Amino acid sequence: MSYQRVLLKLSGEALGDRDGHGIDPAAVGSIARQVARVARMGVETAIVVGGGNILRGATFSSNGVNRASADYMGMLATVINALALSNAIEEQGVETRVLTALEIRQVAEPFVRRRALAHLEKGRVVILAGGTGNPFFTTDTAAALRAAELGCEVLLKATKVDGVYTSDPKKDSRAQRFEELSYMQVLERQLKVMDGTAITLCMENHLPVVVFDLFEEGNIERVVKGEPLGTTIRNQS
Repeated sequence: MSYQRVLLKLSGEALGDRDGHGIDPAAVGSIARQVARVARMGVETAIVVGGGNILRGATFSSNGVNRASADYMGMLATVINALALSNAIEEQGVETRVLTALEIRQVAEPFVRRRALAHLEKGRVVILAGGTGNPFFTTDTAAALRAAELGCEVLLKATKVDGVYTSDPKKDSRAQRFEELSYMQVLERQLKVMDGTAITLCMENHLPVVVFDLFEEGNIERVVKGEPLGTTIRNQS
């Protein structure tokens, strides 16, 4: 394996139907099978999942809802997704733990760094929900923060496209994919990979980010093994 401890960032839409809404058991099952195979290979795996398939705080607040309240609602949506993903992974025979930045003790453990590390070391897949626990921060920022806290070697950003492009490849046939970028290039070009806070956190902690296509079966395994998939973002010499 190229990596022994990874953090996988999943959007909420990845768990939804074709339009990215709700929770689609087939989509959740596909992700769970891939994650379970990686865990069985001995790779310590943490996951941060978004909640956009249920409710996106920033979008909801644009309709007049207080932004902080809307963001807390979005955090609760990530807990629902985490529980769905946890159940699906355990059906594959791999033990999981859901840890949340918001305390909901009846359904999940509160996030404590040492506890999360202990679960990872025991081979459990750790699913981190509730974002950072604070409004105004995205789940991308939560992923960068948790990856740094847990000493992960890479942040795997799973998306609907096979990397970072010069423009939207669905709208621009001339769009070109980058194989490698520096953090500063992402910030300067305002590439819509992750928000600026997340990229800056990764840069300050020398945490590489690999952006790859989640929807090709087996890609999570391939990227963990070090196969050249998608776009890698890191400090360039």
